[in-house]
Amino acid sequence: MVARTEGEDRTRKAATAARMYDYYLGGVHNFPADQQAAEQVLAQAPLTRAVAKANRAFMRRAVKYLVDAGVRQFLDIGSGMPTVGNVHEVAQQMAPDSRVVYVDIDPVAVAESLEILEGNPLATAIRGDVRVPEEILQHRQVRNLLDFSQPIGLLMVAVLHFVPDDEAAYAAVSTLVDALAPGSYLALSHFTLDGFDVNPEQEANSLDVYRRQTATPVKPRNREQTTRFFSGGVELVEPGLVPPPAWRPAPDDPTDFAHDPSQSAFLAGVGKVHPR
Repeated sequence: MVARTEGEDRTRKAATAARMYDYYLGGVHNFPADQQAAEQVLAQAPLTRAVAKANRAFMRRAVKYLVDAGVRQFLDIGSGMPTVGNVHEVAQQMAPDSRVVYVDIDPVAVAESLEILEGNPLATAIRGDVRVPEEILQHRQVRNLLDFSQPIGLLMVAVLHFVPDDEAAYAAVSTLVDALAPGSYLALSHFTLDGFDVNPEQEANSLDVYRRQTATPVKPRNREQTTRFFSGGVELVEPGLVPPPAWRPAPDDPTDFAHDPSQSAFLAGVGKVHPR
């Protein structure tokens, strides 16, 4: 069991995007501050909970696709808490030898993750900042568990819009992809307003919650800007960059956006890393 410090007192924690996401998904790994901030977002953008569930469903389908493609190693950056149905459960159910490293900037999320993963020698969690990818790549636990001479599934689901600086966001993905062996994959989803029916005032108010109450402001990117993450030897697999519900949908998917996947307010895709 991972010991808590006084600074992790649940009643005094500031909200974080990771724990707000857990709250949207119906998880229990969140604090009152997260619940309050999340409810403020939901008041302005009621579809946020459905959007989060659509992203989680995309992540599960992407992991299944990568396991079917032979991938047995996963680096999940911006993971939050690995609650029910997350990467290690999906991958290890299909291939028990699958190895997973979760990375998040929130120390409480990492501590919660380590508790959840206790007794699983093939999965761990570390604290890391996507904006400093070199530190993630050189982390001892990452190097101990993952073999970078073999294919890795790099997952960046619903995280890059929390890096508002374009140069830092693209550089981070480029550095991470450059470290991967050919045959690896990049799976990501990104917040967008393309094709999304949105009340500008409500959208501004919901984004302002993240700016005021968390350390992670949000920046949506359009299709062209999101496609740029799949450059430098990464080739999108079919069906390309699409709303999460439209990426290889499965019968057990949430049905919130079945009528119009574009209303999920995200773009998602999986790309294969080719020799460079």
